Amino acid sequence: MKDYIVRATAADGQIRAFAATSRDTVEEARFRHNTSPVVTAALGRLLTAGAMMGVMMKGEKDLLTLQIRCSGPVKGLTVTADSRGNVKGFANVPQVMLGPNAEGKLDVGGALDLGVLSVIKDLGMKEPYVGQTELKTGEIGDDLTWYFANSEQTPSSVGLGVLMERNNTVRQAGGFIIQLMPFASEEIIHGLEKKLTEMQSVTDYLDRGVTPEQLLEELLGAFGTEFLERTDISFSCNCGKERVEKAIISIGRKELSEMIQEGRSIEVKCHFCNTPYEFTVEELKKIIKRSE
Repeated sequence: MKDYIVRATAADGQIRAFAATSRDTVEEARFRHNTSPVVTAALGRLLTAGAMMGVMMKGEKDLLTLQIRCSGPVKGLTVTADSRGNVKGFANVPQVMLGPNAEGKLDVGGALDLGVLSVIKDLGMKEPYVGQTELKTGEIGDDLTWYFANSEQTPSSVGLGVLMERNNTVRQAGGFIIQLMPFASEEIIHGLEKKLTEMQSVTDYLDRGVTPEQLLEELLGAFGTEFLERTDISFSCNCGKERVEKAIISIGRKELSEMIQEGRSIEVKCHFCNTPYEFTVEELKKIIKRSE
């Protein structure tokens, strides 16, 4: 099944919802960064959430960044997404080994521990919108639920999941975001809350072959679901040698001159996709000249 997000409404517009399947996207991130299983699960959840929150934005050039800074061994995660389904991300420490949590699952909460979740929206204005919340559980879905309620005053339920194979590749990944509009009735609110308490994990549904549309029908069908659009998603990075060159310039002339004196080329990797870029001594000399 190709990775995609479906957007829907229910209860005559009182509920809006997004659901995604993201196995290939998360597997691409795992492959590029060689992440351990618990880091794959953590980064995969944030990638899935970022993709869904990205398509919530309307502008063609709008950008969303989800950033976690934490005290756990993974140290932090960063994900960037646009409104067209392109998403990318990385973990500060890609290799973390932890035992399972009390439920026998990958201990994402333990990998993150205490910290802060920042949501940064660049909507083409002078300053980006920045919202922050403390990590409540480190499970990411719960933390984003808390963020929506407190920073955006939108009661929400966020479910995210990554299921690994025994060979540590990604078996399933996906999630949903369900939000109540300000005019939602008490009847709809209580009915939705009851339905959400009855549901299984996201990966349980996906592993049975349930599509994002069927997942939303399972959760919202009783309220009358209307599907609005489908957006393909993928791990996509817009890095290139010119962009990396700008990062090299920021190192400073002194450090660049020392590299040149050592007489060897350097290799710089993109944080988001881990693609290596090599710069020869001659190229470094040209970079210094262009920066004068």
